[in-house]
Amino acid sequence: MKVAVVGATGMVGSVMLKVLEERNFPVTELIPVASEKSVGKKLSFANKEYEVVGLETAVSMKPDIALFSAGGDTSLEWAPKFAANGTTVIDNSSAWRMNPANKLVIPEINAGLLTKEDKVIANPNCSTIQLLMALKPLHDTYGIKRVVVSTYQSITGTGVKAVRQLENEYAGEKGEMAYPYPIHRNALPHCDVFQENGYTKEEMKLSNETMKILGDDSVKVSATAIRIPVVGGHSESVNIEFKKEFDEVEVRQLLADFPGITVQDNPAVNTYPMPIYAEGKDDVFVGRIRRDYSQPNTLNMWIVADNLRKGAATNAVQIAEYLVAKDLV
Repeated sequence: MKVAVVGATGMVGSVMLKVLEERNFPVTELIPVASEKSVGKKLSFANKEYEVVGLETAVSMKPDIALFSAGGDTSLEWAPKFAANGTTVIDNSSAWRMNPANKLVIPEINAGLLTKEDKVIANPNCSTIQLLMALKPLHDTYGIKRVVVSTYQSITGTGVKAVRQLENEYAGEKGEMAYPYPIHRNALPHCDVFQENGYTKEEMKLSNETMKILGDDSVKVSATAIRIPVVGGHSESVNIEFKKEFDEVEVRQLLADFPGITVQDNPAVNTYPMPIYAEGKDDVFVGRIRRDYSQPNTLNMWIVADNLRKGAATNAVQIAEYLVAKDLV
């Protein structure tokens, strides 16, 4: 099993390598891929050293699977070249997510849609993944009409530049800015680029990707995405209006029984999800589960996950694991 990691020296790419190793993915040959400035660098994986190569070299090496985390432009240009050479691409950018020809996959929800013909598979947005993990079992049981979500997103979602900005601000030093304002001791209601409708691209991803993954255009999502000076993961305050009445005890059980979810919900002893404890873990954590008494059939909850792991790297590796298990590569 020849596996390429495109963007291997980046923040998500390095976590992909870590997750592949931790989960004992059957890599017989690793192909770390990065931009020209990183070509020739050495990376350690599973007690071996590998040399970083460029994209053209990687395509010619014909990997079985290529995990992409190198930005949308790189994916648009290079994913089809890998696919044309027989490689199955799992792409972490937004490039292919809303293309009707490409599957948008969270393995616990819709991996069953995948076939051998799927050569470019899209990994959903980090915020969407943790939201949908919690929504899916509830939608199947009660039917979701509408979701209002506010996200509180880690700076790691922006990348290394943002982490450096926060570190510089902590230290009181000037440096390159990832954001238009300071992030230390601040909250920016601005994730990604503003669109003509007043929402950001990040906010619209939550709406559009939810409908595609659930296969249900009737599920309406209204989102506000906020960047906060946190490293461990993304948090979401979620308000869900159902088509049917629900039982809170059953809701907790449905969530607890869903693979990949951990319920942390005991306010009496201050038990609830927090990014500081989600960091480095693959589960999605759900708590503050309570009825919304302002209108019928409506529930509030709080969802937290490590955006670099289940929100990106782990989800991509899980897709690869499914493909291998089902002999689809």
